[in-house]
Amino acid sequence: MALATATAGAAPSVRFVLMRGVDERGFVFHTNERSRKGVEMVANPFVSLAFRWWTLERQVRVEGRAVAVDPGESDTYFATRPRGAQLGAWASAQSEPLRSRADLDENLAAATARFSGRDVSRPPWWGGFRVEPSAVEFWQGRPDRLHDRLRYDRKGTTWEIERLSP
Repeated sequence: MALATATAGAAPSVRFVLMRGVDERGFVFHTNERSRKGVEMVANPFVSLAFRWWTLERQVRVEGRAVAVDPGESDTYFATRPRGAQLGAWASAQSEPLRSRADLDENLAAATARFSGRDVSRPPWWGGFRVEPSAVEFWQGRPDRLHDRLRYDRKGTTWEIERLSP
């Protein structure tokens, strides 16, 4: 999914992340909390998500607030990741400048040695976020650009639905 964040000063940034779960509470993904997106979500928790299925001519947009998931939930997911991805979480200071690829390789070698013969624990700076939706828009492509658009806005515990012009 595409995740759009913004700085406290409203400068936007967008990137693709792996959605790890969805339920009635929202959409979950995990990341380095010190990364650009992590820092931006702490400063300004209002985010947007986009999902696109080109061949089906469908799109879903989500607006909401990013909140940290329970550390236990992050621990559970981290334990299911491939070992290489776990070690990479320790080796990479995501979004920070890197002098060279060799430095990253050295960081990985150090992490590999540190966890030799044992499980890789979750780094304290790595965790999950849940986007709690306040609005969801469904878009269906139609001929002549007369697309169908339905927007659901959360009003307390219910959702109001309105049709939007294409």
